Amino acid sequence: MSSGNVVSQESQPTILSYIKDLPNLCSLAGLACTITAIYFSILGVYYAAMIGMIWAVAFDWADGLIARRMKGRTGNDQAFGGQLDVLIDIVSYGVAPAILLLSFGKFDPLFLPGAFIMLAASAIRLSYFSTFGLAGGSKYTGLALDNNNIILVFIFIFESMFSAGIFSIILYISGLSLAALNVSQIKTPKLSGNPVNVYLLAIYTLGITGLYGWKLL
Repeated sequence: MSSGNVVSQESQPTILSYIKDLPNLCSLAGLACTITAIYFSILGVYYAAMIGMIWAVAFDWADGLIARRMKGRTGNDQAFGGQLDVLIDIVSYGVAPAILLLSFGKFDPLFLPGAFIMLAASAIRLSYFSTFGLAGGSKYTGLALDNNNIILVFIFIFESMFSAGIFSIILYISGLSLAALNVSQIKTPKLSGNPVNVYLLAIYTLGITGLYGWKLL
């Protein structure tokens, strides 16, 4: 009995063997964009943070597109990639927006509840999806978390039109609204599953990168 367990464990692939899988490399590139966004949010360089946040979405969508088109991926490859995706999503779409809110609010304790609600809603949303999957096999229950970044980087375009105090309130309300939509019962389509939407996101990402890159100059 024990010898069988040893053989079973020895036959398992190594942890790092999954890094060579192209979709997983794409996921990790998105995580690199997210940590960059968090870094610049803490520093208060918000335009750079916006670029990191939108590229995190771009890589997230790209990894799914690549995975669906790749041949020869095993069930273990798919299962590992799915778990990696979920863990990265909580950082990209939960932690990063929460830190953005805290930083823009000058880390005032009043912004802690909002940051917690955003992060908690993300965790609940991902746990629900991991348990029940897509509703009817084609739609999400609740607003998919990647939309959080897509919407927030758009809202931030108007930041210069308001005082820092007013925009911090706008950002607070936006974050809470997105959190409410994340855990709502609304049904939303799986946008990343359509190649056309992936290409549209690529155009949006390049546009956002150009706009915020120009603002950084």
